[in-house]
Amino acid sequence: MNQDSRHIVIAGAGHAGGSAAAMLRQFGWPGAITLIGEEPIPPYQRPPLSKAWLKGEATAESLALRPAAFYPDATIDLRLATRVTAIDRAAKAVTLSDGGTLRYDYLILASGARARRLVLPGAGLDGVLELRSAADADRLKAALRPGARLAVIGGGYIGLEAAASARALGAEVTIIERENRVLARVACSILSDFFQGFHRARGVTIEVDAQVAALEGSGGRVAGVRLGDGRLIACDVALIGVGAVANDELARDAGLTCLNGIVVDLAARTDDPAIFAIGDCTSRPLPLYERIGRLESVPNALEQAKQAAAMICGKPPPTPEVPWFWSDQYDLRLQIAGMPFDTTEIVVRGDVASGKFALFHLTADGTVQAVEAVNAATEFMGGRRIIARRKRLTRVRIEDMSVSMQELAT
Repeated sequence: MNQDSRHIVIAGAGHAGGSAAAMLRQFGWPGAITLIGEEPIPPYQRPPLSKAWLKGEATAESLALRPAAFYPDATIDLRLATRVTAIDRAAKAVTLSDGGTLRYDYLILASGARARRLVLPGAGLDGVLELRSAADADRLKAALRPGARLAVIGGGYIGLEAAASARALGAEVTIIERENRVLARVACSILSDFFQGFHRARGVTIEVDAQVAALEGSGGRVAGVRLGDGRLIACDVALIGVGAVANDELARDAGLTCLNGIVVDLAARTDDPAIFAIGDCTSRPLPLYERIGRLESVPNALEQAKQAAAMICGKPPPTPEVPWFWSDQYDLRLQIAGMPFDTTEIVVRGDVASGKFALFHLTADGTVQAVEAVNAATEFMGGRRIIARRKRLTRVRIEDMSVSMQELAT
C-alpha cells in the first residue's frame, strides 16, 4: 500500500492526542491524520485550569497546545465536538457520534479520564462542580468572588490547587477529606502535614476524617455539605475532586485488554497491532519499578505520544523516562520525580519549616525511588537523574547540604 494513502485516526484531542498528531508529522508520517475531539475547542493544556486560568492569569491563546493554524498547516483533520462511539476491529473502522464512519490503518486511543462521581443525595444540584475541562473551570471561575464560600470535597492535588486559587480570589474555602490527612493517597505524611499547615495558615478550613453524607440545597442550588456527624458546611458552590476514572469503555467494548485503563506496552501498543493507546486512559509498564500502572500527568501523555509516533513511523523507541509530576499552590512549586514503591525510609534534605526542602524515598538498600521537592528545583532535577541511574545513597550524604546535588547525582 502507498504510505501516502494510509490513515491514522486519533480518538481524543487532549494533551496526549494533540501531541501524538504533531509528533507523527514531526517523525515524517506522510498519510492522513484525523484528530477527533469531544470538546468544542482545539487541544489545550489542562494543568493551568486549577491555577492560572481560575485566577484570570491565563488566556485561551496561552492555554492552547498549539496555534489554531497549526492543524490545517500540518494537514491534520481536526474534528471538534465529535467523539468515537464504537470500534470495528475487523473492518478497521470507527463509528462517530454524528453517525459517520472512518476507516483507519492505525487507531490511537487518547480518551483520557473523567472525574470520579460520588453517589450522594443532592449530587445533581446546581453549583455542584467538577474540574476536568475548560468548561468545568469556567463554571467554577464564575462562582469564585470575594466572600463566596467554596466547599472542596477531596483533599488531593486538584482540590488543594483549586483551594489556593479560590483564596487568591478572596473566597472562603473549606476542604473536606475522608482520610486523616490531605494528599493521603498520593504523598507521604511529611508532605501532607506541610501542605495542610500551609493552607490553614492562609485561611483555609480543613476537615479531615470527615464523611460526606449529602449535599443540601435551596431552590435547586447547593447550599451546604452535610457531614456524617451531622454538621453542615455552608457553601455557595461545591467542588468534587476525588480522583479520576480511565475512559476505557471503547477499548473494553472492542475486546481490548483493560486493567484500570487500557493495557499497553512500552511502544503504547494494545493487544491489537493496529491500535495504540496513550495518556490518562492507559495502564502502562513502569520499567524502573517492574510493574504496570496508570499515570495521570502531562509528562506521561507526551512520553506515550512519542512512543506511539515512533513505533508507527519506524523510528527508534524513546528511552523510558522517570515519571514526574508537579503542583503549584500559592507561591509553592511541588515537583515529584519517581514513585515511592517498596520504600522503607524517607530522608529530608533542607528545612521543611522554611518551605524549601526535598524528601528522598529510599528502599532498604538505599536505592532512591522518588524525590518530592518543594521550591527545590535543583533537588528535583538531580533526583530524576539519581532515580534513572538506580543510585544508592545514604541518609548522611543526602542530609549534608555541603554535598551538592551535582555530587549526589554523579
